[in-house]
Amino acid sequence: MEEKEFDYMNVIPLVDVMLVLLTIVLTTSTFIATGVVPVELPGVSRSHNDTLKSQTIEIDKKGNLYFNTKQVSLDGLKNSICFLDRSVPMLIRADRDIALQMFVDVLDAVKNLGFKKVSLQTEQRRD
Repeated sequence: MEEKEFDYMNVIPLVDVMLVLLTIVLTTSTFIATGVVPVELPGVSRSHNDTLKSQTIEIDKKGNLYFNTKQVSLDGLKNSICFLDRSVPMLIRADRDIALQMFVDVLDAVKNLGFKKVSLQTEQRRD
């Protein structure tokens, strides 16, 4: 019996495999884009010059609120920052012993006004 040579290559299985791979890639990228898949993003340290350009909000141990070293109330803080450009970085420095609600109120006020670059200053532990 004589063997017949291939006149053409059957590409249907190749197309099936490529469609499955495309579906997997699109599904995975959708999960990452919407935040469904928990991803730990890498952190970077800011240079000293970047910190100087930011506006500073401080909360001391007694719960007093300061904006750029000037004491303000929560409403005063909102009035002070509402005229700033929304791309200005905000640095929040809060004492570790304050009530969590005070910090949440300040963060909520800053976020509701549309500021996207908000960071919290922390200290490295020396255990």
